[in-house]
Amino acid sequence: MNRYPTAPALLLAVALMGGCAWPSPQAAGEAERIAALMPADAILLGEQHDAPSHQRMHREVIRLLTERGQLAAVAIEMAERGTSTANLKRTGDEEAVRQALGWSETAWSWRGYGPAIMQAVKAGVPVMGANLPRAAMREAMTNATLDGQLPGPALKAQQQAIRIGHCQLLPESQIQPMTRIQIARDQAMAQTLVEARVPGKAVVLLAGAGHVDARLGVPQHLPKDFHARSLALSGSDAPVKDHCEDLRRQMANPPDPAQK
Repeated sequence: MNRYPTAPALLLAVALMGGCAWPSPQAAGEAERIAALMPADAILLGEQHDAPSHQRMHREVIRLLTERGQLAAVAIEMAERGTSTANLKRTGDEEAVRQALGWSETAWSWRGYGPAIMQAVKAGVPVMGANLPRAAMREAMTNATLDGQLPGPALKAQQQAIRIGHCQLLPESQIQPMTRIQIARDQAMAQTLVEARVPGKAVVLLAGAGHVDARLGVPQHLPKDFHARSLALSGSDAPVKDHCEDLRRQMANPPDPAQK
């Protein structure tokens, strides 16, 4: 008997998984080095989602680039493509910003990402959702054209990353649709970066480290004339947590498709 449900609702749930203190002097120096990557059309910051030090680094990089007049926009994995704060005033409050981005607190902690987002908003820099909309995920799972968007070796590496990232718990039948979702998400982020490009400035992308991987992620879907710099943030201070055990529990109790 197959222990692992294969319903699209479960695939969507798995696909969606995934402090305000200033950085230490060492972290501030790292932010300076990141800002020194300019000139670039985009700087892609790859984070570990539950690492507070990475989220503080987001804020510091945004501050530095804003002060230097080099920040075009901030694109974030944490909100769906098509959402934006562009129509908000600099004085917009956090609730208005969350509404503009369609923020989901169940998926992403505002406490972690809010300070960096508000840093940009208060500087008059638009924050743009860059992730594949949830409504498009079902279509992506069955879109065979996505299988040809990466070179063969990179596609196999992406599939293996999906296996490892889900603790080898997914049945093989789910690897292909999950990989397609990952590729579609990278494409959505890449398209957002291209649309936000401003000559002489950089769009900063905040996303998981896998999305900024130059071999497998967003950079693979950018035009050749688009100059992007990718950096996976290091020095994680994420809390010790058994993510695989959490995933086992989720898969043992899949969401009810009838529930919103």
